[in-house]
Amino acid sequence: MLDKQQGARLTNLWDEGKAAGMTEPEKLLYRSNLLGSDKRITNYGGGNTSAKVMEKDPLTGEMVEVLWVKGSGGDVGTIKMDGFATLYMDKLRALKGIYRGVEFEDEMVGYLLHCTFNLNPRAASIDTPLHAYVPKAHVDHMHPDAIIAIAASKNSKELTQKIFGNEIGWLPWKRPGYELGLWLEKFCLENPSARGVVLESHGLFTWGDTAKEAYETTIGIINRAIAWFEAENAPPAFGGQAKPTLAPAERAAVAKKLMPVIRGMISAEENKVGHFDDSQAVLDFVTSTNLEPLAALGTSCPDHFLRTKIRPLVIDFDPAKPDIEKTLAGLPEAVAAYRADYAAYYERCKRVDSPAMRDPNAVVYLVPGVGMITFAKDKATARISGEFYVNAINVMRGASGVSTYVGLPEQEAFDIEYWLLEEAKLQRMPKPKSLAGRIALVTGGAGGIGKATANRLMQEGACVVLADIDEAALEAAQIELAGRYGKDFVRSVNMNVTSEAAVESGFGDALLAFGGLDILVSNAGLASSAAVEDTTLALWNKNMDILATGYFLVSREAFRIFRNQRAGGNIVFVASKNGLAASPGASAYCTAKAAEIHLARCLALEGAAAQIRVNVVNPDAVLRGSKIWTGEWKEQRAAAYKMEVDELEAHYRERSMLKRSVFPEDIAEAIYFLASDMSAKSTGNIINVDAGNAQSFTR
Repeated sequence: MLDKQQGARLTNLWDEGKAAGMTEPEKLLYRSNLLGSDKRITNYGGGNTSAKVMEKDPLTGEMVEVLWVKGSGGDVGTIKMDGFATLYMDKLRALKGIYRGVEFEDEMVGYLLHCTFNLNPRAASIDTPLHAYVPKAHVDHMHPDAIIAIAASKNSKELTQKIFGNEIGWLPWKRPGYELGLWLEKFCLENPSARGVVLESHGLFTWGDTAKEAYETTIGIINRAIAWFEAENAPPAFGGQAKPTLAPAERAAVAKKLMPVIRGMISAEENKVGHFDDSQAVLDFVTSTNLEPLAALGTSCPDHFLRTKIRPLVIDFDPAKPDIEKTLAGLPEAVAAYRADYAAYYERCKRVDSPAMRDPNAVVYLVPGVGMITFAKDKATARISGEFYVNAINVMRGASGVSTYVGLPEQEAFDIEYWLLEEAKLQRMPKPKSLAGRIALVTGGAGGIGKATANRLMQEGACVVLADIDEAALEAAQIELAGRYGKDFVRSVNMNVTSEAAVESGFGDALLAFGGLDILVSNAGLASSAAVEDTTLALWNKNMDILATGYFLVSREAFRIFRNQRAGGNIVFVASKNGLAASPGASAYCTAKAAEIHLARCLALEGAAAQIRVNVVNPDAVLRGSKIWTGEWKEQRAAAYKMEVDELEAHYRERSMLKRSVFPEDIAEAIYFLASDMSAKSTGNIINVDAGNAQSFTR
């Protein structure tokens, strides 16, 4: 049996009421989004849709046939109208006259630009000829698990015939490109009654005369395959269960131990971000008898392979006798062996004009009894890579249950991975942002300075964990930042920095979310004001607990992670001008802030040999957006200076040397500088962001 999600039938989501008033391009968009909404049909970025539409030529005013097709790099589930390339069909047909044969098919991609309709800037994808030459108005190319399970079986042609008869044809493996487009055209002309074709080790093409017919054909064919597997694919999957599955908390604990260590080993050339998946499909696979032989075969579908590499790395871990320290001790050898194996694969398969070998580290790490860890240049890519491998697991489940699963041949896999057209696409990618692949945890992350800091770090590509005790503010901050930068880039944890257990738990959640840690911004705070004779022991202890002990606890946890990760680290304390310059009526606060600064200096000494940098930013009078400047603190400071509350901001501005107000964004900018490589040779330093205060000059 396929797993529950895979076994469930696809629902026909077409709403004729919605579609009735749409233009043909709008129906194409509607159909695309429906198909892309279910990962059983296709993964993020996978698959392609098209429609041939009559349009008025902007030059001649005559009606011409135009191919609307998903553009290069798009995703059918989230595509908008501007995501489609548009090309003249008569020019696409004219390309046949200049095609020089399969040895030269890559050069045809350059000619697609000459076929552009209406100056559309969206680049056409390599799949464009596959859609152009199918003599049907509406074409879908999807990568459904159930169909690829057929396509990746040793006897895929016979299975296709058995399940679909003459309704769906079959074509042998061929790398996507111009030649495959001609193959599809020939098949359609020779089989006019066929409604689609299975491409060996690749996916499904279906078509129709209308957008609705194409959509319903696609989901209908996939549902037929799902039903067939339900009837034919008897349990147990993957040869049956060979190892136990750990409990959820135990799985998470193992992943938290493994992820930062693996990350440190594979991030020398490029910072990586991790993703952990212990869904049922993954657990079925990583506890199975055939885990290692199936994993060694790699994936079949080119889209799966490009995201997950030639094969995963199976971690040596025995869930029946868990010994995480033994596993950790064996990781360096395992990672080195994978790299050597990848280098040998490159040497065996490289062509004269192949690009230089890329990152030799694994993307997918399978942990028996625990789950799957994926690492990539950012969280979204790591998550999507994991989703692709789950699809590959479903394919292996189906194919090995009714036949023999066949992975993509090694040379074909290499030729796709190191395809010159793929290399050209990679070279066109924008330069990574300065904090791309970095992971930060910001305490007090829901407040003014904390949220501004998170925003600034995310602006530069960092993933951020917001830590705070104010649940409502924390939720609001996460929603705001996720809306601005994407859900993959931000997480939140409820953390009381004075609690060892809460700190350990919060940092553990950060490791599980992103796989490691690079930056700690220790910013959680409070403020109090009282004459010394009125300062209670409780008030004194509260300041010390949050501003000294709290900073110690989060730093200690960060140091532990940094040392396990062995890739350096970066801590920035948000202290205060009051840590250097005393203020009347605030002895508890000033003393605790001074303790922060000295703690930072001690940590800078301890961390230097491990490339752990520790620096301090000293703000002053940051009123706007600050949680500590609400309520009593504002009133207390106004009373200390014998003025009205609404006079405070002007007072602080005028007492500064530069006569300027200080805002959360100003503090965030200094934190970003210290957290980035711009300050790579600075540790144990203090940056005052106080608009100038002679008393707080460092000396």
